[in-house]
Amino acid sequence: MINGAGKNLGIALLIAKETALRVGEIIRLQWTDIDPEKNLILMNSPEKRSNPGAYKVSHELISRTMSLPKRHEKLFPTTVNSITARLRNTRKRLAKKLENPRLRKITFHTLRHWKATMLYHKTRDIFYVKDFLRHRDIRNTMIYINVERMLFQNSDNGEFHVKVAKTLNEACDLIKVGFEYVTDMDEVKLFRKRK
Repeated sequence: MINGAGKNLGIALLIAKETALRVGEIIRLQWTDIDPEKNLILMNSPEKRSNPGAYKVSHELISRTMSLPKRHEKLFPTTVNSITARLRNTRKRLAKKLENPRLRKITFHTLRHWKATMLYHKTRDIFYVKDFLRHRDIRNTMIYINVERMLFQNSDNGEFHVKVAKTLNEACDLIKVGFEYVTDMDEVKLFRKRK
């Protein structure tokens, strides 16, 4: 969907995929909210009384974003109705071309739900997901636990690869390849990564 969309819409969708920003928040983004040196996108104008936030994003996203014309203070000088209409047209075109009617159901909010569900699946930390989504109330975040369980109930049996780090360098190496710290035991640090 992202690669099949036009340049501006594709970048907006990629922002939604990586940050879980709402469509209204995406079109509020200003050039001052982008930090290309640190690969950060700042959300200073949240919707729904959410908290502000900062998102570390991929170099690809920053690179594509910086290629947009800088004629306005906003990245996307458009309206929610306009950008969602472009997405509707793109979905329709791609669904027909790829013979995949499910593409017609993808919205900006679908990407928000996808990101939150994948974050919960990866971390099993509902508070982390709550903070990432900038929710004020944990009850708004709890839906992702049920969605994740429905999606992954048969593919994830909770098994982990477990590693031990005796030195700071070993711990750093494990973190670099996706292991998460669990606890200290007998003067070593235990790490795990989902199989």
